[in-house]
Amino acid sequence: MATLSKTQIDRLGDRLKKGSPSDDDLRLLDDYRRSFGPAYDFVIGTIREKLHLEPTGRPAKSTSSITEKLRRESIRLSQVQDIAGCRVTVADVFTQDHTTATLCATFPETRVMDRRINPSHGYRAVHVIITTQRVSVEIQIRTALQHLWAELSERLADVVDLNIKYGTGDQQVNDFLTSESDFIATLEELERDPILSDKEVQSSRRQQFQEGLTHLKTDLAERLRRIISKLEGKRR
Repeated sequence: MATLSKTQIDRLGDRLKKGSPSDDDLRLLDDYRRSFGPAYDFVIGTIREKLHLEPTGRPAKSTSSITEKLRRESIRLSQVQDIAGCRVTVADVFTQDHTTATLCATFPETRVMDRRINPSHGYRAVHVIITTQRVSVEIQIRTALQHLWAELSERLADVVDLNIKYGTGDQQVNDFLTSESDFIATLEELERDPILSDKEVQSSRRQQFQEGLTHLKTDLAERLRRIISKLEGKRR
């Protein structure tokens, strides 16, 4: 396809927001989303080669997802930063911080959105937006617990109410997700407790603290997996 200008892209987005797009508009959108493919492949290849991680994701957000996002949010099509994106799931917040720093050092033009500090309806992660080949590719970096929470939110949205993903819908479910998200944040903040690195603290006390924290994290992960499994059964 011929390269669209920013104005042409945003005009396309405006037409999509209004609904009933023409066949030409849908073809333009499909061409636009596919244009992110080379940049996505480059980013994925670099992550595998230099970070030795295996990301999961998609080279282009679906046309329906893009259209829904434009209608749901006050955003221009040219501002949608997750048309191409992938996800990396890591063990803990320290690995999450290290992976974020490594990505920023590896790619010359990056922007970090730390959604641990400002969670979106309970969703916590670190997003690194890489600009390369004149487009953006978003990398979501989640800890194992953050990923389980996101999976739980998706399953509840599938089974109970799609609006749960956007902080509306069933209030009891939203309250439950918020409390689980806050608990995860508390546990992951405890991982940074000075007691785990302070050499002045007795090793037996450090070990006891670490074992207790590991036990809490393991119990929570198992509980979330059980709920997700039950929801999977209902979705089928």
